[in-house]
Amino acid sequence: MSPTFRFCPKCGAQLTSREHAGRKRPACPACDYIVYQNPAPGVAVIVFDSNERILLARRKGGRFADHWCIPCGWVEWDEDLRDAAVREFAEETSLEVVLGNVAAVHSNFHDPQAHSVGIWFYGNLIGGRLSAGDDVSEVAFCDLDDLPEPLAFPTDRLVLEQLRANRPKK
Repeated sequence: MSPTFRFCPKCGAQLTSREHAGRKRPACPACDYIVYQNPAPGVAVIVFDSNERILLARRKGGRFADHWCIPCGWVEWDEDLRDAAVREFAEETSLEVVLGNVAAVHSNFHDPQAHSVGIWFYGNLIGGRLSAGDDVSEVAFCDLDDLPEPLAFPTDRLVLEQLRANRPKK
């Protein structure tokens, strides 16, 4: 049963559980509406400096306060994924970026109350001045071989390991 809904958002009847597409789902016995619990999209931007260090941000508050992450955030309801990535990156780092290719896509299961799908983009800086923004207390370029701890998100660790493994050999 969905932790969010006890009553049908369409007609107000009390929801019951019904088998649908191989899963038990909250469903309305009155109007047949089925409640799907879908993951929220999150976006992150990977930026390197001229010394091949990656830009990371230290979270300011919440459950992951003082943990490091690749600058990231949520996609708003009416917002394009790429626009959200550019906006979130600017909000956290005070830097402007133009996005390149998608670097990674992963399901995030670290928070059982908020399943999300993360999309990491490569980015190139085009302006601004580096400073910590709204959700972060610090931003810093970090060597992939000497990352700060703790990291906030398991999928960031996975992406960082992939970046380290795939970088050009010197």
